[in-house]
Amino acid sequence: MYSLKYKVTTSTCDSEGRLKLYSALQMMQDCSEMWIDSEPGVLQYFTEQNMTQLLASRQVEIVRVPRFKEELTVATSVYGMKPMFGFRNTFIYDAQGNPCYKTWSMGAFVDKTTGKLKRVDEPTIKSMILEPQLDMTYGDRRIILPKEGGIAAEPIVVRKSDIDYNKHLNNANYIRMAMELLPDDFIVKGLRVEYRVPAKQSDILLPTTYHLPSSFLVSLALGEEVSALVEFTR
Repeated sequence: MYSLKYKVTTSTCDSEGRLKLYSALQMMQDCSEMWIDSEPGVLQYFTEQNMTQLLASRQVEIVRVPRFKEELTVATSVYGMKPMFGFRNTFIYDAQGNPCYKTWSMGAFVDKTTGKLKRVDEPTIKSMILEPQLDMTYGDRRIILPKEGGIAAEPIVVRKSDIDYNKHLNNANYIRMAMELLPDDFIVKGLRVEYRVPAKQSDILLPTTYHLPSSFLVSLALGEEVSALVEFTR
């Protein structure tokens, strides 16, 4: 398990002094990225093979939203590894060690040059430390897009500041964009996101929203292709 310490600061709070979901996701993302430093064999292999890991899906359970100045620990561990995909838990704990956020995610291994899936060899997989899968609800990573009932929203231009070092729209920024479309009275208790086609700088995302009985679904499309699907649950 790999962990980082955080504090809920002014820039990570909403207007009510509560940690923004967007900021919590950034913390999880950073911890997951830094994890590779705890696996030098994997780091060396990825460097030599010019590979990286891209997030394919994430599911989040919100147990409690931390408040301003709270001390937090973000911890991540890998519980499953296949030649082209890895599976991990990333939890955020409060100062008493109680989980505030529970997540699981699937990452895809890709070639940095081509952007295509690339296999990790068996010796590298066997060298990894796999840890027990943590207790949470594990839903389907695939999100089904309704065939009707969608409401189009204003297009969103991907800005320079939205891009990360993979030259794609950063994973957390998809959630930030989707949250802007939530009804004001919608209290998010859970989240699923499926990443399909990476958006790049100056791309135009076409949002479509779906008001479902127990959830609010946002499709962010690049023309006819879905870039990401974000499902918020009450």
